Amino acid sequence: MQRSYSRGGDNRRGPRSNSGGRRPSNGGGRRGGGGGRPRPSFDPSLFINKNPVDVEEEVYVPVHKFNEFGLHEDIVKNLASQGIESPSPIQDETIPLAIKGRDVIGLAATGTGKTAAFLLPLIQKTLKNKNQMTLILTPTRELALQVEMEFQKFKSPFNLFATTCVGGTSIRPQIKALRRHQHFVIGTPGRIKDLANQGYLRLERVNNVVLDEADRMLDMGFIHDMRDILDQVPKTGRQTLFFSATMTKEAEGLVNDFLVDPVSVSVKKKDAANSIMQDVVPFDPANKFDTLLLLLQKPELSRVIIFCEMKHQAERLSQDLVRQGIKAESIHGNKSHGQRQRSLKNFKGGQARILVATDVAARGIHVDAVSHVINYDLPGTLEDYVHRIGRTGRGELKGQALTFIPNASARGAQSDRSANRGARPDSRSAQPPRRQYSTGRTPMRPVRPTAADESYEHDGPVLVAGAD
Repeated sequence: MQRSYSRGGDNRRGPRSNSGGRRPSNGGGRRGGGGGRPRPSFDPSLFINKNPVDVEEEVYVPVHKFNEFGLHEDIVKNLASQGIESPSPIQDETIPLAIKGRDVIGLAATGTGKTAAFLLPLIQKTLKNKNQMTLILTPTRELALQVEMEFQKFKSPFNLFATTCVGGTSIRPQIKALRRHQHFVIGTPGRIKDLANQGYLRLERVNNVVLDEADRMLDMGFIHDMRDILDQVPKTGRQTLFFSATMTKEAEGLVNDFLVDPVSVSVKKKDAANSIMQDVVPFDPANKFDTLLLLLQKPELSRVIIFCEMKHQAERLSQDLVRQGIKAESIHGNKSHGQRQRSLKNFKGGQARILVATDVAARGIHVDAVSHVINYDLPGTLEDYVHRIGRTGRGELKGQALTFIPNASARGAQSDRSANRGARPDSRSAQPPRRQYSTGRTPMRPVRPTAADESYEHDGPVLVAGAD
């Protein structure tokens, strides 16, 4: 019989509040709700692919050129000056529909050019009517900032304005920006809802809504915030563009409730899991950190992203690596916006060789030439695994993904302990084994992550008076 090996623990993401929601964040705010995702078991053979298939993607021949979409000639010139000559598949199919005012469901992964697919037609729409207001919701701060950067590139030379409203940063500049008309408001669901509830963002003035990476927002528990926001945007005359890598039941519910006669566009990329070299790294729990240090001595591991399960693990591991003389940075939900940006800048600029990250914090990160991804802790889902390893092997570059798996003796001992505990269900002495974290040396009390723990929305309702 083939064994599978779990990450351990029960199926709860965190303790519940009396109201049935997840544990509130500092300041009493609630982000998300409902039950946590169950933690599946994994067969280690899933992480082995020593002979990746070098799949050649079929060359896409676009049906349109940018000057055939009906875009303003200055938009087309701007694209050409940036070296953007031909539309990507998602752009080729989505832009004509969006320019006609249709609601669109775009099923496309990160890296397909979907940001331009919704920005270009909405910029064109705004040029025709400067009273237009577009709301763009993203799952993370980093992705929101990336969308605004793309907007600034595409909107030149027009006098259009955008602001980004995300948690973890001072709300005062965002309130100040919203006092003038913003053609585009880009933000995360929690901060957008806070600003709307306090009357600083008038959602009844919004004409267009973009849900970017909707599946990830739903996965992070923002379903209620998203529905509350969409309920406040007038349905009459609203255009909604919905982008997601997958279509879950929750996503279908949003589409059915808030999109009107949508057109679906699906674009698939090559399967990263089949084109990246993957292997496992057996370790003894008492020497997990030492195993990592030995691995990092190899010169081919030149730019590495290491994934940990929880925020405190990521921070401790990066500090332990620095103490060993390895240039490392960390990115996770406990860091401020400025700290995460500095860490990411140091990693991109080569000042740090290692970036230790959590799954949510790494969402939206795009770094070229990542040689290796290391799963120091097992991912929660197969989708998380695919997303993790997709950080390497981008474009024409090759990459490797390595997953730490307890060695056979450790797994056997764990199975024996589990069997013994099952034989004595009423015994008070049958305590679960303590989990080993980060360094593999110092056991720590396990704390289950919640949506609020890992979310960039760890800000809660914001009181302006006396707030930074």
